[in-house]
This record gives sequence, structure tokens and C-alpha cells, in this order.
Amino acid sequence: MTLLRLGVSLQPRWPLDDGTAALRAARRAEDLGFDHVAVGNRLLDSGFGLDTDPLVLLSAVAGATTRLRLLTSVLVAPYYPALVLANQAATLDVVSEGRLILGVGIGWNPDEFEAVGVPVRERGARTDDHLAAARVLWSERPADFDGPFTKLRAAHLGVPPVTPGGPPVWVGGHSDVALRRALRFGDGWYGTGADAAQVTDVRRRLRELAGDTGKADRMTLASAAFLTPPGIPAVAPPPGQPIGGAAPTAASVVDDLGRLAEAGLTACTLWLPVAAEHVEEALEWAAAEVMPQLT
Repeated sequence: MTLLRLGVSLQPRWPLDDGTAALRAARRAEDLGFDHVAVGNRLLDSGFGLDTDPLVLLSAVAGATTRLRLLTSVLVAPYYPALVLANQAATLDVVSEGRLILGVGIGWNPDEFEAVGVPVRERGARTDDHLAAARVLWSERPADFDGPFTKLRAAHLGVPPVTPGGPPVWVGGHSDVALRRALRFGDGWYGTGADAAQVTDVRRRLRELAGDTGKADRMTLASAAFLTPPGIPAVAPPPGQPIGGAAPTAASVVDDLGRLAEAGLTACTLWLPVAAEHVEEALEWAAAEVMPQLT
């Protein structure tokens, strides 16, 4: 069975009068042995929790920690011009000493697309363009690129990444188009609330789409999972099937995570729909009751 690394999303709505609460939670996650922390990408108030810029917040987390990997979960690639995206990600890769994982997706929110002036119908094409351009900028100096939305001539990125070829890219989405994008531009696939059957299906489809290239078997399979630990009140319903069931126990959570690992998942981000003041308690429960049984 594949070793499953657990991370945690910094998604709760942290109090605005305490800007360091999220950083304290990240440091506690590191102390407890979690693999990574994740931050989503919303520009307008979502009503679900933290709506900061992921690259900005993760830069602060990088300065507050030493080991945790830093995951954008997920960054909406069409919101950022390709050059800006490549340079910001490379900067975070450098200041974190190679701990960034760039989780990316095409986005969905029509209000946000309208606000940033990007036609929602172009989101897939822009994502492909931006990822292709970023790959070139991270690996070539000077870089030339001729895409539908990005043109580069003898470009030298402001800061080259410390990770050769740039930070690892995990591409989100369950459609065949998304899986092809992951195979073309990514180092991994990132799902949301995927169960073992869905992970197995994604793995099979990746292999079929990759043909005899072997790329599918070299990819990381990761997913977010929704968890409200027992005895801790939820402040919002999970946006998907909760891991461990509606009334989870340590045994049911471990069982579900074990099935995910058997299906090939190697990293799982726990999304905790709890109030900010209960986050550390939830982390401590997972660290004490769940993590020791995954090794």
C-alpha cells in the first residue's frame, strides 16, 4: 500500500483582528508532523472561509515554518498573466527553499472572471497557455514562447526557481480534458473529495490517455478530503462526501484513508469545516488518532 501523506487546508475564516492565527495553525501542523498546508484561490468573498491570495499567504507560511510543503489548492491559472504567475511561483519556490506545490485549475466563478476581465469561455485555453509558458520560463533562459495569449521573446524570468524546471504542478479536475492537461503540463493530479473508486477510475483513465509513454505511473495522485473530527462542531456543511462518514470515528477515517492509499493516492489534504478556534484541536485529533495508523 502506498504511504499516504496528510496535509491540512488553511481554509477556516480566521478572525480579521488576528492576522497571525493562520500562521500559528501552520506552525502547529508542522509540529504535529503534517506533510503540507493548502490555501485555495478566491478573489471575492466565498462565504466558506479564508479568501486570501494563496501565493501571498503561503509566502508568509514559508517564513513561519521550515519543513511543511506549501500547496495552492487550487490556484486559478486564468486569473494571472502567464509571466506574473511564473515569476510569483518561482519567487515562492526560492524563498521556501523548494517547498511549493503549484496546484492549478481552470476556475468556475463567473463573477470573478468578469471582475478580472477574463472571458469564462477562455478559461481552459488560457490555463493551457499559461502553464506552457510558465514551463518554458522556468526551464529556459532566454525563453521564447508563442501562444494564443502569451508572447515571449528572449525573456529572462525575474527570478529562476530553485527547483529544476520549476515547482511541481498538480492539475485539478475530473474530466478527460483536465486529465490530458495534467499529463501534458503536470507532475500530478489533484482531486476534490475523491473516494477510492474515483481515484481508481482516474488512475485508469490517466493510463489510457497516456498510452505507452509511462507518464501516468510517474504522476502524483492527490486529493482534498472533508473531515469534521468527532466532538468538534462544524460551522459549514462539507462541499462533498465527508471522509469517515457523517459521524466519523478514528477507525472509519483510517479505513477510508487506507482505501484511498490502496487506490494509489499518495497525498491527502484535510479540509476542516470548523471554526478557527477549533482548528488546532482538530489537527491534534488527526495527529493522535489517525496519522500513527497510516505508517
